[in-house]
Amino acid sequence: MSRLDAVVFDLDGTLVRYHGIEFESSWGAIAAAAGVSDRSLALLREYFPRKDAYPEWVARDAELLSDLPTSTVTDVVLPAPYAAGVRAAIDALRGRYRMGILSSGIDLVADWVRRDLGLDFALANHLATEDGRFTGRCETRVDLWKKDEAMRRIAEEQGFPVSRACFVGDHLNDIPVMRIVGLAIAANPKDDRVRDAADYAIEDFSELPRLIDGYAAG
Repeated sequence: MSRLDAVVFDLDGTLVRYHGIEFESSWGAIAAAAGVSDRSLALLREYFPRKDAYPEWVARDAELLSDLPTSTVTDVVLPAPYAAGVRAAIDALRGRYRMGILSSGIDLVADWVRRDLGLDFALANHLATEDGRFTGRCETRVDLWKKDEAMRRIAEEQGFPVSRACFVGDHLNDIPVMRIVGLAIAANPKDDRVRDAADYAIEDFSELPRLIDGYAAG
């Protein structure tokens, strides 16, 4: 009997890598496309150390996009730039595990990736739009520093125990999730502490199916 029911992926810096952007993130890529990188980076420097203030950070970042046409952003950030080996790995795992995205990035990118790769679910923060423009509002659905809580919520909604999930992430905020799942994999980890928290580390997603199937069969 398989020891895994689901494979859950972080988005920013993991499945998708916006090279040259801080944390390779969808937030940063959207800010760059919108021409507000300097102000967005100033908010990052102000709020990143304040782990209790993430919803406030999200709200202020979203305000930078107020009334901007969504096409200004989507024409630049989509199609999303996948990490090496992502599509082949997803194809190899398809049909044997539920697969989805858990991200404190933006649903504009997460939902595109979910559809493009044929994943089962995606949970990310929601940038509001109206009549083809950003409203300047955002709903915080995944707190950067509370992803373990969001992971438990996904597991309950999708019908699998957290202990029977694999999580693939890259940064410090992924460590709390890695500690509660059955199998933790660091993909191109951005910090040695992420590598240490994971069961395995990979540099190319082509390595992923073998590790997952080996664990599931054990």
